[in-house]
Amino acid sequence: MLAKIESAALIGIDGVLVTVEVDVGNGLPSFTTVGLPDGSVRESKDRVKAAIKNSGYPFPNKKITVNLAPADLRKEGSAFDLPIALGILMATGLVPADSLNGCIALGELSLNGGLRPVSGILPVALSSVQQGIKQLVIPEENGREAALVEKLDIIPVKDLCEIVEILNGLRVAEKVNEEKGDTKTGNYPVCFEDIKGQDHVKRAMEIAVAGLHNVIMKGPPGSGKTMLARALPSIMPEWSFSERLETTKIYSIIGEKNVHPTLVEQRPFRAPHHTISDAGLIGGGSVPRPGEVSLAHNGVLFLDELPEFKKHVLEVLRQPLEDGTVTISRAQSSLSFPANFILIAAMNPCPCGFHGDRKNECHCTPMQIQRYRNRISGPLLDRIDMHLEVSAMNYDELHRRGAGESSESIKQRVNAARLIQRDRFKSIEGIRTNAQMGAREIENICIVDTPSRHLLEKSLDKLGLSARAYHRILKLSRTIADLEPSDKIRLQHVAEAIQYRRGEVYT
Repeated sequence: MLAKIESAALIGIDGVLVTVEVDVGNGLPSFTTVGLPDGSVRESKDRVKAAIKNSGYPFPNKKITVNLAPADLRKEGSAFDLPIALGILMATGLVPADSLNGCIALGELSLNGGLRPVSGILPVALSSVQQGIKQLVIPEENGREAALVEKLDIIPVKDLCEIVEILNGLRVAEKVNEEKGDTKTGNYPVCFEDIKGQDHVKRAMEIAVAGLHNVIMKGPPGSGKTMLARALPSIMPEWSFSERLETTKIYSIIGEKNVHPTLVEQRPFRAPHHTISDAGLIGGGSVPRPGEVSLAHNGVLFLDELPEFKKHVLEVLRQPLEDGTVTISRAQSSLSFPANFILIAAMNPCPCGFHGDRKNECHCTPMQIQRYRNRISGPLLDRIDMHLEVSAMNYDELHRRGAGESSESIKQRVNAARLIQRDRFKSIEGIRTNAQMGAREIENICIVDTPSRHLLEKSLDKLGLSARAYHRILKLSRTIADLEPSDKIRLQHVAEAIQYRRGEVYT
């Protein structure tokens, strides 16, 4: 007898419907799975057989063929255990043949018939709604995650026996209520009031967050670069439900939502070690998975000790810094992952870290310093909007009593600036902040007066900046004006923006 059950697979960050066809026929006892299954899918036959027997149901001693359609789509993971087991029970008459019409089933089976959570439930649930699916049968531990999606009935089950009884009408399914979640961010471990001194860097960070600009900090060890970076999420604007859902979707794919089955509470802060590979940073693999740049989507990517990263690893950042997405091409497909983040990079001025420090002597030779700085290419530096000098703090700054300006008050100004940008770009698709403007938008929006043009001309000639750097100065000027707020870009806005590019000349 033939049975059909709908399930789903992941392609990038989207779910794709997969039809699980199970045929139980006469012939020598065997269990064959076709349809481009990977190793974990092929191993499901042993889990399914033990789960059915240990749940108290007879396993057919016949020829069993399982087809995962479409056959040209590679299937991976253990989520097909449940639909395969239900297909066998359906084909042998233990479950009504039409009981799973309009329903998707996913779940990993343990040998005793229990259901374990699987990754990628949220993108599958979102795709199910788009495909007109009304119900989703999943492990109980995935229930709260799937309930974030509206217009979908979630049926969470503990084990194989429970779902069989539900399908046979012996038990009423307990559905999970929809969870919208709170859009406000939680408490952050580091806030701006915890940081002593460095007022000019704090001001630059406020501008960076307001316009989604990238930052590189150069300074000696212990000057507070890492602490400043870790405090950045505390001043980022409150994010919308759709933004949180988009970020949670990425974390669901890599399996982290099995531990925290609700919306991601705080904006991501990712700080990969400098030994990371290019696939780990950008994403990749035979079946591409998101990398750190995608896990930092709608948040912060912090690269500490930037010159210590492998040069070819840093060069792959060029596309996401420009486009806000990562495209990974393989022989069979090309996938895109979102990567709209703020890059915060930190580095020392030289290998020992004390070049230019008035208190500590630098022992590096000019050749060593130049070789150290050359580890970061000019094209990558050109894509970073703000270049900041972070100096060592003195005793008075470290022991100053009283907290600085709070993250909450800074966030209020950032929120106001973001609202101005949202209204400005509401009719332009794909642009939400000043940093995302293209050449056409810059020409129409970033209009400067005559004194500002003269200042820009002199600065570009003196600093030798590129056309990309010129456009980034205009974007920065627009953000600084938004924080004031000012409808027009004035001379003081352009002058402040230019000083954030002056540090670029040290390379």
